[in-house]
Amino acid sequence: MNLLELPALLVLDVQKGFDDPYWGKRNNLEAEDNIARLLTEWRNRHGEVIYTKHLSLDPGSPLHHRNPLGTELKEVIKPVEGEVIFTKNVNSGFIGTELESYLKRKQVKSVVITGLSTQHCVSTTTRMSGNLGFDTYLVSDAIAAFEITDHKGVKHTAESIQEHELAMLQKEFATIVTTDNLIKQLVQQ
Repeated sequence: MNLLELPALLVLDVQKGFDDPYWGKRNNLEAEDNIARLLTEWRNRHGEVIYTKHLSLDPGSPLHHRNPLGTELKEVIKPVEGEVIFTKNVNSGFIGTELESYLKRKQVKSVVITGLSTQHCVSTTTRMSGNLGFDTYLVSDAIAAFEITDHKGVKHTAESIQEHELAMLQKEFATIVTTDNLIKQLVQQ
């Protein structure tokens, strides 16, 4: 990985509603701490930090738009003044928001994606980012997946969901990196 200029850091949907048992078991409990580490690096370098917040239209979701506690961003990654938040009610951070035009207006060519959850908003936003022509990096230890039961009634672990999503996103849509590797690359520049 060779980062010529500091990419925009995207923090997707790191909301309190994801702590609800509604979602099932989760992997990578260190994701928020790794996102916080990346936030520190970006803020120290005066980099572009962008958040998305999911406001679900499903009344049964802990992220329902009328649930202010569930939709609130977690304390560990709280935005500071000047950091932008785009709200959405679909999986992609690009649909129904000004994210794409904002990035183009700021002349951002590459993005680093973090957040929740891997199989939903992270995967969808990563795919669209790559398709829209952004040089996209996905931080494998700054995202987390949840277990899921498929159409046949088979339960898949959060870890297997994470690994499969990363395998599908690698090369086609993004370069998969780790927090340590990314920070090391930034320090060497």
